[in-house]
Order: sequence, then structure tokens, then C-alpha cells
Amino acid sequence: MRFALLGSIALVAIVTMRIPALRARVQPAPAVYVYEVVHTYPHDPDAFTQGLIFVDGVLYESTGLNGKSSLRKVKLETGEVLQRRDVDAQYFAEGLTEWQGTLVQITWQTHVGFVYDLATFAPKRTFNFTGEGWGLTHDGTRLIMSDGSATLRFLDPVTLAETGRVTVTDRGQPVTRLNELERVRGEIFANVWGTDSVVRIAPATGQVTGWIDFTGLLPRADRTPSTDVLNGIAYDAKGDRLFVTGKQWPKLFEVSLKRR
Repeated sequence: MRFALLGSIALVAIVTMRIPALRARVQPAPAVYVYEVVHTYPHDPDAFTQGLIFVDGVLYESTGLNGKSSLRKVKLETGEVLQRRDVDAQYFAEGLTEWQGTLVQITWQTHVGFVYDLATFAPKRTFNFTGEGWGLTHDGTRLIMSDGSATLRFLDPVTLAETGRVTVTDRGQPVTRLNELERVRGEIFANVWGTDSVVRIAPATGQVTGWIDFTGLLPRADRTPSTDVLNGIAYDAKGDRLFVTGKQWPKLFEVSLKRR
């Protein structure tokens, strides 16, 4: 009897000791954010937006589709294309980011990326990577690339070689179809392809810290048979402005976010 009692006490002690550890593993549900439209701007409805960034007062955009892919400099206020370089028809252009006076653009399934001069769009070099290329951004020290899975890859910005990876999860479950990427106040914002959702990610851990619901952003009256999905996130760090658009959308939106 004494041994049974001691065994029960020991079991209770072990379970009690494990409770804090179990609690530590349970992640709270990420916050959910909704948007408010601050300004609406024109956007080229023929632009199949894959990558979007804001640098020194203008937008730079990577558009996709074989035979229609391009690199563009765009005036925010009017949607006017100020500068354009077409990409060879064999490539389906994808994500875009700026790095120290250059523009880095990746392609979808051809395992090739391009580096251009920011001012002239003159090609400086190409580079290769494995797998598919979807979205691209940087955190000030590394380039960060998505490939349509739950994985974010880190690239050396000088050699463009892969240096590491992190899996994006929400309460332990992988979040797949990560597409367009943008760094916003230290977090990575990632469009979830085929949805009206953008996830906010802690890049050090891959943990999702929030979901942004962009349902209804483009009014039904502005949609045509060619209108495609939400895709395109740009952040003006100096002005603290967030811009969002979609593939072949006629409008681009400046939005503010608040918790639901």
C-alpha cells in the first residue's frame, strides 16, 4: 500500500512538473487584422503583379506571365509606367526587391534570378537557385525568398547563395502557398496565394504573429474576367504607408490596419 501511495505521489509530481512545459508549447492564436482604405490609386490592369516595392517615392513592380513579364518603375499617384524593361519570353518573372542600388528579380520555374541597376535597369548579373521562385524581400542583411511552400529561404545578398531556411507555422501547423513578401517594421508580410489573406511572420522563428483579412478590397464593380488574385505588397518605411494590389487589378490601395 505504501509503495502504491508513493508511486501515485511520484506520478502526480511528474505530471505537475510537466504542466509548465506543456503550457509553454501551446502558442496563442495570432491576432486578426482588418483594413481601412486610406487612398486609392490607378494601377495598370494588364500588370500581372508578382513583386512590388516602394523606393525613394516611386513604385517598382515585377510582372509575370511568359511573354508579358517585365520590370517597371511606376508613378504611384497616376499609375504611369515611367520606365520598363521586358523580360525574355522564356521567363515567368516573380518576386522583386531592392538591394544597395540594385533590383533583384526572380523567376518562377526556370531557377534563374536577375540583378539590375536600380537607376538604368541595365542587367548586372544572373544567378541560379533550386526549386521555384515566388516572393522576394530583405531584412537589411539577407534576402528572403518564398517558393510557394511554407518555407522562407535566406540568401546572401552578395553571393546570392542560400544560407538557411525557416518554416512558417501557425500554432505549430505549416502555412503554405506563401507568395509575395514585404518587410514591414521588422516583420515579414506574406500573401497567401489564392486567398485574400496576408500573414505577418516573425522572421527569426517563422511563427505567424497575425493574419490580415483583405476580403472585399477590390470592389466587385472593378472586377473583370481577367481580374486575378490579391498579390502585391509594398511598404513606404519613411512615410509608414502600406500599399496593396493584385494581379491585373485596375487599382492599388494604401491601407491602414487595425485588430479585429
